[in-house]
Amino acid sequence: MLFGRGKKSKAEQPQDNGTEQADATASRQDAGTVASGAAKGDFRLSRGPLDASEIDSQDGYVDLGALLIEPSEGLQLRLEVEEATQRVVAVTMDLDGSSLQLQAFAAPRSEGLWDEIREQIGQSVSSQGGEVEEIVGTFGTELVAKLPTESADGGRGFRAARFMGVDGPRWFLRGVIGGHAALDRDAAEGLENLFRKVVVIRGDNPMPPRELLQLKLPKDAVAPGQQGAPHETPELQQPERGPEITQIG
Repeated sequence: MLFGRGKKSKAEQPQDNGTEQADATASRQDAGTVASGAAKGDFRLSRGPLDASEIDSQDGYVDLGALLIEPSEGLQLRLEVEEATQRVVAVTMDLDGSSLQLQAFAAPRSEGLWDEIREQIGQSVSSQGGEVEEIVGTFGTELVAKLPTESADGGRGFRAARFMGVDGPRWFLRGVIGGHAALDRDAAEGLENLFRKVVVIRGDNPMPPRELLQLKLPKDAVAPGQQGAPHETPELQQPERGPEITQIG
C-alpha cells in the first residue's frame, strides 16, 4: 500500500455528504437508533463504518488519528492538506483508477447531520449548473452529482461524484467516490468495502457539530529510501493535488 500527501486550498465543511435509506425515515424519528441497544445518536443502517468501541484492537490498521484504515492490496492513500495551516483535512483512498475521499466530523447526540447536508449538496450543485440525483445506495440515501466541465479544446462534459454519508454515535463520516466508480456500481464495490471497514475515533472531548475530527500522518510512515524504513511500511510518494469533488458547496 502506498501513502502520499496532497494539498487543498481550504478546509472543507461538511456541506456535501451521503447516507441514509429511503425507508429509514421512521427509524430516525424513533430516537435515532438502528437497533435495540444502539448508542444514542447512532443512525447507521448496517454494520460499518465502525465506531472505535466496536473493534477489539487497533493493531493492523493505518492510524490516521480520527480514522483507522484497514490496509488492502493495491490501495494508495493520500492526505489532503490545508495550505494555509498545513492541517490534514481529508484522506483519499485510490483503488483501481477510482477514488474515495473521507472526512469525519463531530455530530450531535440527538440527531444526524446527513439529511440537512444532503439538501445543501443539491442546492450547491444546482447553483453551479450541475445535476444531482438522489438514489438508494449501499449505505442508505446517497447523491450522485454531475458538474459541467470544459476541456482545453472547448469540448463539454461533466464530472461525476457520488456522495455517501453515515451518522454514527456522535460522529458523521462523509465518503465521496470519484472516477469511473462514481457511476458504475460494480466498479465501486471495492471502495464500498473499504468504506464499510473504516473505523472512526470520535474521542470524548466536547466538540460543536460539524467540526472536523483531527487527522494526522501515521507515526511509522516514512519516505521511500529513508534510513530505517522497514520494508512493509507504507511508502510516502511525491504529493499530488487531491480531488476537487468536495469543493462542491
